Amino acid sequence: MQERLTCSSSCHLRKTGCGITLLAMPPRTLANPEYYLNRSLSWLAFNRRVLEEAQDESNPLLERVKFLAITASNLDEFFEIRIAGLLQHLEEGAVDPGPDGLTPMKEREKLAEATHRFVRDQYECWNKRLLPELAKHGIRIHSMNDLNEEQRQVADDYCRNELDALLTPVTVDPAHPFPRVIHKAMCQALLLRRKRRAAVNGPTYMGVVTVPRSLPRLVRLPDEQGASFIALADLVALHAGRMYRGYEIMSEGAFRITRNSNLYLQEEESRSVLESVRTELHNRRKGDAVRLELETGASEEIVSRLQTVFELEDWQVYRTPGPVNLSRLMHLYSAVDRADLKFKPFQPREWSLPKGSKDIWEALRKRDVLLHHPFDSYDSVVSYIETAAADPAVLSIKQTLYRTNDNSPIVEALVQAAATKEVTVVVEVKARFDEASNIRWARELEDAGVQVFHGLVGLKTHCKLSLAVRKEADGSIRRYAHLGTGNYNPSTAAFYTDLSLLTANPEMTLAVHHVFNYLTAYSEQPNYNPLLVAPVDLAERVANLIAREADHARAGKPARIVAKVNSLLDQNVVQELYRASQAGVEIDLIVRGICSLNPGIRGVSDGIRVHSIVGRFLEHSRIYYFQNGGEEEIYLGSADWMPRNLHERVEVVFPVYDALQRERVKNEILAAYLADNVKSRLLRKGGEYAAPARAAKTASFSAQDFLIDVAEGRRDASSIPPPVSAPAAPPARKTAAKRRSTSPKKPATT
Repeated sequence: MQERLTCSSSCHLRKTGCGITLLAMPPRTLANPEYYLNRSLSWLAFNRRVLEEAQDESNPLLERVKFLAITASNLDEFFEIRIAGLLQHLEEGAVDPGPDGLTPMKEREKLAEATHRFVRDQYECWNKRLLPELAKHGIRIHSMNDLNEEQRQVADDYCRNELDALLTPVTVDPAHPFPRVIHKAMCQALLLRRKRRAAVNGPTYMGVVTVPRSLPRLVRLPDEQGASFIALADLVALHAGRMYRGYEIMSEGAFRITRNSNLYLQEEESRSVLESVRTELHNRRKGDAVRLELETGASEEIVSRLQTVFELEDWQVYRTPGPVNLSRLMHLYSAVDRADLKFKPFQPREWSLPKGSKDIWEALRKRDVLLHHPFDSYDSVVSYIETAAADPAVLSIKQTLYRTNDNSPIVEALVQAAATKEVTVVVEVKARFDEASNIRWARELEDAGVQVFHGLVGLKTHCKLSLAVRKEADGSIRRYAHLGTGNYNPSTAAFYTDLSLLTANPEMTLAVHHVFNYLTAYSEQPNYNPLLVAPVDLAERVANLIAREADHARAGKPARIVAKVNSLLDQNVVQELYRASQAGVEIDLIVRGICSLNPGIRGVSDGIRVHSIVGRFLEHSRIYYFQNGGEEEIYLGSADWMPRNLHERVEVVFPVYDALQRERVKNEILAAYLADNVKSRLLRKGGEYAAPARAAKTASFSAQDFLIDVAEGRRDASSIPPPVSAPAAPPARKTAAKRRSTSPKKPATT
């Protein structure tokens, strides 16, 4: 008798001698390397989206130049941190693959190819797109051959009066070793031959001149019709003959060395974290070279000699058909006063005291305040801290500082407050590339009488907290707090998107008080409810919140997750999101930068959409929405979903209790980002980004432009269109069968 068998996709058939046996397939493992995107390649994909903004002709011209400069600055940090770290792993003999299955060597090969391609695209953007457009608008970057007589005279005078006295030419020979080239310093390399030994076979020498950092990289020249500049490096090259008298200059070219900038602190052995960071900052200038940038016109002999000196492989040499340091083009943005070539300024919304409240303290006792920067002015946060500092009823202030700006009004307020009340500040001196300024702030605050702490050994203090303790008119003691997603930096708050919560909620402010005790005394609580605090319980509770949505989905209850973060890298979080997707949870992730989660994998992540928005403002806020079976919860905080944020930093994530504020976050902020069809890109399976699908008559919608309009009173949430659909298939797949649509459903209340 013939037996009829049916089989699902989770089974397979084995033929045996007596018939056919139906076997269960082994459970799908979520550790499959195909489920994870490479961290570094994902970051490069983010930087390419910044480059797209430089290429985008709909952006104002000087903003495009600014975006190009940002890509170069970003790439600098990528080399001095990520590439440097990878090379160290290789030197240590690391061979184990990462979650994505790439060994360190294979990752290096892929990054070498990707970074060279990226640099080529940067210079194509500069030479073929931006330079011609700048010239059309009367903005010119000249070479020496382009200068008219007046401009040449100005250049000569500048060299004689400003430049020459700061130059130190070095000729490399047995008595003069190759100079110590500091990190990212612009230099001029020259191939020299003594004139008195004019024989063809005479020896050649290497000349090196460091371009002074104290002078602007672009020097303004007279131009009645526009704005003309010449690169400082070109002026150094012009006067090389004057510096190297007696030599024939056979070849020359500007170059720049990028060094390993990782800090390696032995905190347990140092007298203090402050002293340890100070020492490592000095060492950073002398770290191992990881990249050589060199003008295309330099001879191969110069390249070879520099490679030998800095011990670099061929892939670490980047030839540049233009300015060696594109990040210096940022100078054009501030130097050229052309409002017509920049984004139109906008007026952020100012928060004011509600009617019936005589001061901010009374207002906060009635209701929390939620601010969305830069659309809501950051002046309200500064004013809160200044008010606390000046109010004689405020007995103490506690504050974290991760990054802040020069002439910070917040630091000034804390200094003033120290004269009359207890002030405690936790300064994170290890905030990457802000170490020197943070050391300065720490010293200034200490000199003013502020109690300054540097957090916990082995953990960066990344949470954004300010706590004021006030004696009320009735004699009671009450706490007030500011909790944020961004740094206490009014300058960056003008172009970073972040959220602030001002509250007098007793439960919340008491928890903030306990977090400060943790930071200053390592006094650890079993939990910090209602706050989620890393490294204490944040990782576990995030996993539980995601798993709870999966449970709701399996039970047939409403289940949805929307998370907005800068980076998504933690493998445990990724796997929880995969499990939630498999359970039927609809998941939208708004990830600005690195994303190791691979969306669109059938049976694993086909319920997950990953959006990324790069635009006028740097997306920096972290928002976490959980539908929770209909009892919605929203959290804000300082933590991305990365191992370092969940396990190696002190982070704070806090709930939004006010129902109207939750509605604003969900139906105004998140809904706008999910509907963006202008600046948004959707991550495809495999790691490529593409614009969302857009019908021919669909109006354009930019989330950031919409939020500006909201701040200025021109629009509201009712004008937000539905969420975007998946991008169209790439050209190579146009003939493939049409796949099932994965368009997200818009929340019913949006």
